[in-house]
Amino acid sequence: MKVLCERTALVDALNIVGSVVPTRTPTPVLRCLKLTATDGLLVLAATDLQVGIRLGVEQVDVEQPGEALIPADKMTQIVRACDDPTLTFETENHAVHIRGADSHFKVFGYDPSEFPPVPEFGDATVDCEISAGTLQRLIARTLFAAAAEHSRYAINGVLFDRRGKLLRLVATDGRRLALAKGDCLTGEGDCSCIIPSKALKLVAKLVDDPDATVRIAVEENQIRLAVGEGPDAAMLSSTLVEGAFPPFDDVIPKDQDKKVTFDTATLSSAIRRAALLTNEESKGVRLSFENDKLTLSSRAPEMGEATVEIKLDDYQGEPLEIGFNPGFITDALAVIDGGKVTIELKAPNKPGVLRTNGEFTYVIMPVNLQ
Repeated sequence: MKVLCERTALVDALNIVGSVVPTRTPTPVLRCLKLTATDGLLVLAATDLQVGIRLGVEQVDVEQPGEALIPADKMTQIVRACDDPTLTFETENHAVHIRGADSHFKVFGYDPSEFPPVPEFGDATVDCEISAGTLQRLIARTLFAAAAEHSRYAINGVLFDRRGKLLRLVATDGRRLALAKGDCLTGEGDCSCIIPSKALKLVAKLVDDPDATVRIAVEENQIRLAVGEGPDAAMLSSTLVEGAFPPFDDVIPKDQDKKVTFDTATLSSAIRRAALLTNEESKGVRLSFENDKLTLSSRAPEMGEATVEIKLDDYQGEPLEIGFNPGFITDALAVIDGGKVTIELKAPNKPGVLRTNGEFTYVIMPVNLQ
């Protein structure tokens, strides 16, 4: 294999593909990237045996097609350290020579045939197609609420629930739940599965053109996503999370009798300021709703107290005091694209609901305030 590659394009590809490579594994080849050079294309592939990714780089001149298997960390360090506009990669047995204008690196690799296969999209049956921008928005509005490491394994991922052309992504960590809706370009019948959080983080990184089309194929225990068209289209595959996702429709309250609408930026600013005087022991912010104002307050021993007021124009319901983790609220407000957000409440010990445009629903459990 001998390939002349544009360095900046390669850096961008390495930033994405390299994030799949496991940092700790007893299998040396899993710490590697597989390079496959064909006519006018260099494909980088990586896998941790759960998630696999293939990404093509077109800014190359392939003098000799071939394959190489090279440690991901060393390749990334070398490419980032060089200032040359182009770099040459050439294989010698299982070693890879990387050359710039005034530098030469010889990196010992492995036999490419030892690398586990990374599925291609190929002729997989397409379940649905969706615009990359829509999918990216749905991921942003749900992924933050997924559990990191929970004994209920099913909530360590995000529910992919499609009904016809309507797609819902749902995530929860047991203390909050985020639901986002969007329309697919194509889709028939129903489909439901749980996608690992790591895979969705990578999908969001793969999207650089919001108008691109993402093809999604769901198989028995695997999902494949192809972003864009053509030979350089990015392809990600992932095993699905086993187990049953909680019945999220039952979690969303339907009897809230108190409601108020805020400007998203105004509420976010007030929450952040009120949270300045909280700590690990007292990380709740008290929200006191009255007819014409909301008072946000917090206090922490040996730190002090904070009070912030917001004028209310359309509060509906009786006065109410309730406590929330401020970080959980600002997390949700950060993924709302400006505009307005409506908060619905019932009682101090009942969950609150944030909604916007009928496309985003966020349920948050209250905290006890002493």
